[in-house]
Amino acid sequence: MAFDPTSYKLLSFDIYGTLIDWETGIYTSLLPLLTRLPVSSPHHPHNHDLTHTRNFILTEYTKFEQSIQKAEPTLVYPLVLTKIYTQLAASLSIPISSEEATAFGSSIGDWPAFPDTVAAMRKLSKHYKLVVLSNVDKASFSRTLSGPLAGVKFDGIYTAEDIGSYKPDLKNFAYLVEHAETDFRVKKEQIMKVAQSLYHDHVPAKKFGLRPSVWIERKPGGEEALMGSRLRDVEGQVDLAATFGSLGDLAEIVEKAFEEV
Repeated sequence: MAFDPTSYKLLSFDIYGTLIDWETGIYTSLLPLLTRLPVSSPHHPHNHDLTHTRNFILTEYTKFEQSIQKAEPTLVYPLVLTKIYTQLAASLSIPISSEEATAFGSSIGDWPAFPDTVAAMRKLSKHYKLVVLSNVDKASFSRTLSGPLAGVKFDGIYTAEDIGSYKPDLKNFAYLVEHAETDFRVKKEQIMKVAQSLYHDHVPAKKFGLRPSVWIERKPGGEEALMGSRLRDVEGQVDLAATFGSLGDLAEIVEKAFEEV
């Protein structure tokens, strides 16, 4: 069935990875840690190009994040980040202070938005209710909203802190559907799931029975995104209505569709 943007009433967004370039934010925050390794270390940035170093950092981050979130689903996201930093440093035998780990945990609000995000969200807000379904806590998202997402207005904000679990747990999607109905009188089949992460959003969206979702592929720095799985790794586990390279591309298609109507 052809993708029809006019058949939806609510867009549910993943934020970090879709609207916010979390890979660049995390890489930038973690890179100084690697520079403290001995130059002889195989993981010291001087021994590799930037792509290799970026891939290593983000792959390690993802491994620790998934483990911690599964083990402690009610732990607020800044403390998840603090644990990631601590465990990553320990795995590399780099001594750190608790203040360093806490500072990394507080870095969420500094992660940059993708250049097209704010303008695209303003266009999309003309046609839909805009709802956040994010794996962060309310305070961290508030800092993002007043910083890199300044000027973007959301109709609903549902965080892992509110729900008590992290995506890809299906409880998060049940919460979205329940609140779309009670808060906006929007039915399950009128929700468009918009996200970059296949692992966190598109795989569970299919499992939960949402309509085929919209993949914002995102390639930070022209490289394949690392922290949301790869399409070839989830073959048969996702159901995509459409794929766009950026949120701006989606907004353009939406505006054209509504103009034709």
